[in-house]
Amino acid sequence: MFRKNFIPILFLVVFGSLIYLSACKDSINAQDIDKQIIPTQNVSYSEHIQPVFNVKCNNSGCHNSADMAGGLSLTSWANTTSDVSVVFPLEPGVSKLYWSITNNGAKLMPPLGYAALTQNQIDGIEIWIQEGAKNN
Repeated sequence: MFRKNFIPILFLVVFGSLIYLSACKDSINAQDIDKQIIPTQNVSYSEHIQPVFNVKCNNSGCHNSADMAGGLSLTSWANTTSDVSVVFPLEPGVSKLYWSITNNGAKLMPPLGYAALTQNQIDGIEIWIQEGAKNN
């Protein structure tokens, strides 16, 4: 009797473990994103900027599509660049996004209690805006 039930149970345990491990593989956290270096030129929105926003800005209650803190969603290039006052292509100095992450705006982003952006991430966002805030 034990042998008859052992094989299906073993199968379920192994199969469930594989599903669990494969689902976890795609998740990225603040420590992982902080290790990724954004280059000093040819910054890609999809490869360099959006992953930072996904980990550091799109938290619950923040700049995700459901909560849209401050009326801003950073969940896609279209959302991020929809307001020229937030991202003014070629001009980071007049972009509210850049002001906020460099502590030149009314509110420092991300706020206290959330993982801060690294200097490389701040520089990468600045370069991305300088290069035209392209959807690349």
